[in-house]
Amino acid sequence: MNQAEVAKLMSQLKIAVRPRHRNLKNIDGPEGRLDKLRKTVTALIKHERIELNYQRADEARAYAERLISDAIRYGDRHQPTMEMADYWLTEKQLVHKLFKVLAPRFEEYKVSATRMYKAPKEYPGWYRKRAVLELRGNPYPALVPNLHQNRSLLHNVLLDEARKDFRKEKYAEIAAQIGEQAKQTTSESEGGKK
Repeated sequence: MNQAEVAKLMSQLKIAVRPRHRNLKNIDGPEGRLDKLRKTVTALIKHERIELNYQRADEARAYAERLISDAIRYGDRHQPTMEMADYWLTEKQLVHKLFKVLAPRFEEYKVSATRMYKAPKEYPGWYRKRAVLELRGNPYPALVPNLHQNRSLLHNVLLDEARKDFRKEKYAEIAAQIGEQAKQTTSESEGGKK
């Protein structure tokens, strides 16, 4: 079995997960840390947009991506995927949402299922890096405005036509003024010759 065949067997994440030290300490130890991550992944699947500490958002993003990626790849009939969904989602009604709502939504996506933005600093006060973690295609308004102008939207088509009509009227007025000025100059030049 060559490397290309092995790569097809493994689930591939669409985000870069770099191994780095994260300062995610918890008084309950590693179990408490995992419990916090499970709550974060559950909240992300439930609300589709959450605001939290940057480090926890960065780590929870990878787990959520893996969960959605396996749900798309294997479906709800695959026992290990169901066990993983049962472990990471503390509210069991969200397992249905994962397989019936989110997996079909992200099936055709070529990019990652999640987006992460740095949240603004809290001022005044103690500074802690914050982030907004969201699923793509959520029902909330966009955090970053879409600056791409789509000319085929109805209001853009109507504005373009109104702009064209306005320009036609202005050009007609300018042409009429130039015509009047030309008549005046020709009548003055003819009056001067007599």
